[in-house]
Formats: sequence, structure tokens, C-alpha cells
Amino acid sequence: MKISSLTTTEKLTYLFLILIFGLGIYYANTNLQYFDEVYTKEDGFAEYGTSFLLFCSSMLLLYRFFKLFKHKQILWKVGVFLMAIVFLFGAGEEISWGQRIFNIESSEYFIENNAQGETNLHNMVVGETKINKLIFSQLLTVILVIYLIITPILFRKFEAIKNLANLFAVPIVKWHHTIAFLTCTGILVFIPSSRKWELYELAFGVIFFLIFLNPLNKGIYTSNEN
Repeated sequence: MKISSLTTTEKLTYLFLILIFGLGIYYANTNLQYFDEVYTKEDGFAEYGTSFLLFCSSMLLLYRFFKLFKHKQILWKVGVFLMAIVFLFGAGEEISWGQRIFNIESSEYFIENNAQGETNLHNMVVGETKINKLIFSQLLTVILVIYLIITPILFRKFEAIKNLANLFAVPIVKWHHTIAFLTCTGILVFIPSSRKWELYELAFGVIFFLIFLNPLNKGIYTSNEN
């Protein structure tokens, strides 16, 4: 990967991630209390930033959905619409659907069954199992490995996989997206705090927005590609 091949937006975005994670390493190793209670605090810039970027990804997908609606086949529409809904859901979940922003009390059900007493699904507890750990951590990790590493290889090697991905409008990552994710993952080792996952979620939001903005198969977002 050549730096010169990156767009200006990608360069600036990666510089942003370098700054955010660099400061994260510094604060976590010099002032852990500041890192936990200010830098990555609940309802802080990392959490709201993640929600905002997930929302932007969803809006970008919906914009393309409506813009290209009459030019595309049904499976393309299904793929784009479902991805837009998933990211919109993620944006809402990240901030508990604005519960704390608008001072909304949780219902009795969520108070009893949610690990944080909030109105969201990812902190729900079923029996002894936390949904966040089972689905949003373990399952998501498997999906990311497949999507970021395996799928790009198969896409480049097999025409059938390429056609299938394009048919459902699945954006394929460029290698710099994969490298960015792996780098952010590795950096977590140097952050001795459980709040480090807030930064990782922010990186998720940032990199996925870049993926949707400029995927390897960008032709799926033009009127010429079915």
C-alpha cells in the first residue's frame, strides 16, 4: 500500500486515529483516572463520535439507496437497505437511543434485565450471559476477521465471490482498511484500561465509514453496476 494512493480524506482520517490512539496511550499510562473519567468517559467524545459515524454510514447508504433505486436490482436494494438499518441500529444502541441525552427513565424490564439499567439491547443479560459479550464481542470478532481478511482475498481470487458481493452491494475493504483495523487492535495492548474499548469502537465507526465511502468495488455505488 502506498501512502500516495490514499485520498485526502483517508489521510486526514488516519491522522485523526493516530492522534486519538496516541493520546489514549499517553493518558492511560500517565494518568489512568483522566483516561477513564474524562478521555473515554460515558457520554464522552468517543461514544458520541462512534454513534455519529455509524449514523453517517447509515445515511450515506440510504442516500445511495434512494439515488440509485431505479437503476438497481432487488438484491442490491436489499443489501444496501439492510446495511443501512444495521448501522442505524448500532448508532442508536451506542447512545442508548438518546436516553441519557433526553433524560428518559428506563422501564422496569430494562432496569431488571440490563447490566447498566439502560434502554438498549447490547447490555442485556439473559440468565448468566451478557448479550454484549456473546454477540457484540465474540460473534462480531469472527465476522470482522472474515470480512476484513478472508473476504478480500476470496473477492480478488474467485469471480463467483466477486459477483455475489457486488450483487448484494457488499463493500469490499481495501488493504489499508484492514491494516488500520489490525493496527488499532494491536495498540490496545498498550492501553491498561477496560475503557480502551471506547476508542476501539470509535475506530470501528471511523474505518467503516471510510469503507462505505470508498470500497474496492466502488462501482456498486454507480448507476452502471447492477
